[in-house]
Amino acid sequence: QVQLVESGGGLVQAGGSLRLSCAAAGSTIRLDPMGWYRQAPGKERDLVASISNTGSTYYTDSVKGRFTISRDNAKNTVYIQMNNLKPEDTAVYYCNTVVTYRRWTWGQGTQVTVSS
Repeated sequence: QVQLVESGGGLVQAGGSLRLSCAAAGSTIRLDPMGWYRQAPGKERDLVASISNTGSTYYTDSVKGRFTISRDNAKNTVYIQMNNLKPEDTAVYYCNTVVTYRRWTWGQGTQVTVSS
């Protein structure tokens, strides 16, 4: 079982930037396609971006050109750089594998709050 710990969230003004980290422990994630998800109050948890084990990336339309997902397999860590943040990006951000049947227990997430 992999344990996931997200960090790097905070309060930022619109137009600002944050870099989130997702550290995995217990097993290597280097072969797993990984994703960043977010959940706003009263809404479902949605996939924001993903990265394959070979580095191919996917972004949901609302973050294209603003967010960049990356991974460091040596550190067993996945990152997401978020630029030009908007109030609608406010949510708790989580990471996990995008392979549904392999999904691990969700971490505590990291809160991102963007003020207008």
